[in-house]
Amino acid sequence: MDFPVEDIIPLIPQKPPFVMVGKLLYTDEIEARSSFLIEEGNVFVRDGYFQEAGLLENMAQTAALGAGYQAKRENRPVVSGYIAAINNLEIFGLPRTGDELITEVKIENHIFNVTVISGKVWNNGEVIASGEMKLFSVSE
Repeated sequence: MDFPVEDIIPLIPQKPPFVMVGKLLYTDEIEARSSFLIEEGNVFVRDGYFQEAGLLENMAQTAALGAGYQAKRENRPVVSGYIAAINNLEIFGLPRTGDELITEVKIENHIFNVTVISGKVWNNGEVIASGEMKLFSVSE
């Protein structure tokens, strides 16, 4: 596949209306980068602002998107997972509807079913969120 990948639904376990990524801009075995346009009807939008939980889910789904792309490339199934822990989270601002986020995550460590990632979210060229997560993968 060439980047960007716009048909991302087969690559992630989440389904609408709980999809918080729009395009896969790039991925390799360590990093993934996505974009996401915030729309008015999004479940995490309140009073025109995309909420903190949405930013967290966007980071986690960017990691899932990268993993799903790699799984499809290797003819493996896309696995489900959940956020097991959040560390060093900093949120510097909330984006508005109509803003397009660019999110980048990097795998820091992977042990058994637990992946530790660091992530950053940009809006209009400025970092608006950063943090680390432990993601737990569940084989189906």
